[in-house]
Amino acid sequence: MYRQQRGFFLFIFLFFVVIFLEKCSQGHGESVGTKLELIHRHHFRRNQANGMQPMTQLERLRQLLHSDTIRQRSISERLRLQKSRRQVLESPDATYYHPACTNSSRRANHDNVSGEMAMYSGADFGTGQYFVSFKVGSPARRFMLIADTGSDLTWMNCKYRCHGDKCRKKSRKRRVFRADHSSSFVTVPCSSRMCKIELANLFSLARCPSPHTPCAYDYRYSDGSSALGIFANETVTFGLTNGTKVRIHNVLVGCSESSTGQSFQGADGVMGLGYSNYSFALKAAEKFGGKFSYCLVDHLSPQNVSSYLIFGSLESEDYVTTLNRMQHTELVLGIINPFYAVNIKGISIGSIMLKIPAEVWNVNGVGGAILDSGSSLTFLTQPAYQPVMAALKLSLMSFTKLKLDIPQLEFCFNSTGFDESLVPRLVFHFADGARFVPPVKSYIIDVAAGAKCLGFVPATWPGASVIGNIMQQNHIWEFDLANNRLSFGSSSCT
Repeated sequence: MYRQQRGFFLFIFLFFVVIFLEKCSQGHGESVGTKLELIHRHHFRRNQANGMQPMTQLERLRQLLHSDTIRQRSISERLRLQKSRRQVLESPDATYYHPACTNSSRRANHDNVSGEMAMYSGADFGTGQYFVSFKVGSPARRFMLIADTGSDLTWMNCKYRCHGDKCRKKSRKRRVFRADHSSSFVTVPCSSRMCKIELANLFSLARCPSPHTPCAYDYRYSDGSSALGIFANETVTFGLTNGTKVRIHNVLVGCSESSTGQSFQGADGVMGLGYSNYSFALKAAEKFGGKFSYCLVDHLSPQNVSSYLIFGSLESEDYVTTLNRMQHTELVLGIINPFYAVNIKGISIGSIMLKIPAEVWNVNGVGGAILDSGSSLTFLTQPAYQPVMAALKLSLMSFTKLKLDIPQLEFCFNSTGFDESLVPRLVFHFADGARFVPPVKSYIIDVAAGAKCLGFVPATWPGASVIGNIMQQNHIWEFDLANNRLSFGSSSCT
């Protein structure tokens, strides 16, 4: 009798332990969070793993600038179109919506307006420079995706209803998600409102041979890369910092059965971290308290130093160590989608505020500034670029100017005898008083042995300035999407 009672109580105890662990893994993702390693595209571990020949520092920079230039051109065009569209909609003569429509069901009656915007999704900016591990499906499978704050669709190489030897042969040279093998993979019907209207900005296609045919997309990038496939809802699995796991259900993903272009070399797809209704950033942030963050180390860091992408509040976990007090400023959302904009007041160099017109920083006008992890260099529109370059060049006039085959960079010099203390500090001043002071190595960059360049690239005006990932290095950046707040502080990212 005693043994039976002991066995019964042991069973009850184990039952509640299992229930407790299940609750921890599914119900408390909001307070725990997850930390994912980010690997730079040029990190030699990736190059080694993919059999690529290592590039010189100068070759890497040229490649990054090529991608940056294409991306910046598309950002400027996107901004121009958004400003034009807003002016049209704010016009007193605009009659685009029927007065009986509710906010949730409004749809533009003029195809020339909505159609034009649909051609410039986050995909049009090209892909980013960092890779992150991603577990999707039931059972979960791991893929290496490009993490990009300028993309709004998360997709991976995928096969849907693929059978036989032909399927296996096509999949042999790359990791492919087999949708038919996942019990949680549910396609979006092409006849649904979601496909016809809500996913229009993600390049959903109009073809619909039958009501239950999956909603298809043809996602084009400005560098000529593309991804074709179908939309579906899936389950994504995260390992939490407390050792448990959490599953996020009904995440919109793309099952790309075909992808082409240099952007995806070495990657299995793209993780969309841009700000839009269906981006992975918003879905994951909802689970983890409305916040995500990243900390980027120097591109040339040794292999034992990693960059990180974090979902969850930095206040609840010791994810990274900050070297000084975190600062806070407004995060401007929904103005230059899918990017994250900020309100800059001005730039000072050596404690002297430069004469830059206020309209250069006006996100509601024809200017503005964004933080972009997918751009490497920092692009300043001409009214800001000229005074910044002039002020910095004054401290470098004693160094011999070099002519390097990098047309985008105006001022390069022989760095023999260079010391950072010779350069006055550059500061980005935000409208609400916060100050971002990047390290000197983030704007006077190494390009080759014995050679450095001023790491600013001119951008067309009117247009948006872009604070790239090199300028953001050695800082932690927290994006609080629920409260429209950006927090940042200097950090070694350890």
